[in-house]
Amino acid sequence: MTSDVIASPSPILPPFRGRGRRRGEFPNLSYLPEMTDPALRQAHDILAASPLVDAHNDLPYVIRADRQAQGDVAAYRLDQRRNSGDTDIPRLREGRVAGQFWAAFVPPREQHAASYALQQIALIKRMNALHADVFLPALRASDVKRAHRQKKIASFIAIENGAAIENRLDALDAYYALGVRLMTLCHNATLDWVDSATDAPRSQGLSDFGKLVIARMNDLGMIVDCAHVSDQVMHQALDSSRAPVVFSHSNARALCDHKRNVPDDVLARIAGKGALVMATFVPNFIAQKSQDWLKSMQDAHGGYSDGGDPDAAIAAREKAAGPWPRGNLSQYCDHLDYLKSKVGPDHIGVGSDFFGGPQGEGLKDVSCFPHIFAELIRRGWPKPHLRKLAGENFLRVFRAVEKAARRA
Repeated sequence: MTSDVIASPSPILPPFRGRGRRRGEFPNLSYLPEMTDPALRQAHDILAASPLVDAHNDLPYVIRADRQAQGDVAAYRLDQRRNSGDTDIPRLREGRVAGQFWAAFVPPREQHAASYALQQIALIKRMNALHADVFLPALRASDVKRAHRQKKIASFIAIENGAAIENRLDALDAYYALGVRLMTLCHNATLDWVDSATDAPRSQGLSDFGKLVIARMNDLGMIVDCAHVSDQVMHQALDSSRAPVVFSHSNARALCDHKRNVPDDVLARIAGKGALVMATFVPNFIAQKSQDWLKSMQDAHGGYSDGGDPDAAIAAREKAAGPWPRGNLSQYCDHLDYLKSKVGPDHIGVGSDFFGGPQGEGLKDVSCFPHIFAELIRRGWPKPHLRKLAGENFLRVFRAVEKAARRA
């Protein structure tokens, strides 16, 4: 989760108007003018055969914050193509999404973190139940291919912000029993046991309890997510976890100097630890111009001060400095190129972090994934590397996490 909800521009692709398609099936996209592009056709072919897994989408929070739906999944009408936001079922289908980790996001400094997380988990379960013809509730790596065979989307639950455990290890067991299979250790605020990338440090990385959190996640078979943690925690998590860790929505700091992005000294260790960096669409994690434009709104740690209206802050900044340069699909692919050059083709993935707010050109909604793969095809990426990026790498890591589990 990056900020409060901001209405996004119109979607990339027009609505599907084909006939004879059962609800929930992948649409025939051959009518689209863009499909005359050989690279885009090839991208669709690859994603039809190789399931695409996106490691991070904040739709549950968007539904909760929506002024009309107010957390009512049925009222949000996910089955209809929306004129705002970035995620709905028609566009998930156009984007060839086969596996999605939905974030049960807990805001920084939330006073009732566990209750908040439980409400978000319940909302995800309502999404699955209401749209059972589309979403397959998923618990294991193998569920992605099972869902893909059924022309469904494997629907996983993730917790974003370890504040949700309220400093209790047994809470991890309870969340695992509820279906949580990934936890982002913190968000934009430092916790008692883990330092955030965008807040003042408290434990010089991980406290002793923080290391126990990682050990228990390993025992359960829950994926350790190092997006949002400080540089010191990145290294300590790589050292202490006996299963591979992921950075579910982070880019390369060498291309965009934001504390949430992964520095080269950490990238140098990724392959040796079997870890995974999953590139994100967040504008100021993609483009240095975007990050520079936002710096006047950031604190000393690269985060944003609590309180106030982020929409109003951005509007005021645009009035003073001109339009926000949000980056674009090509710059996003520059990060993928760079990450592949540093960690190799076996240690990269995709973590969009769609959150209902503004994204860069070409990255506006969940229908954009084939366009990313088409751009990489034009850049000369071979098919095996594209299949690994789409989901093979993540599923390999997920299986390794499952194998390392020692559930009591």
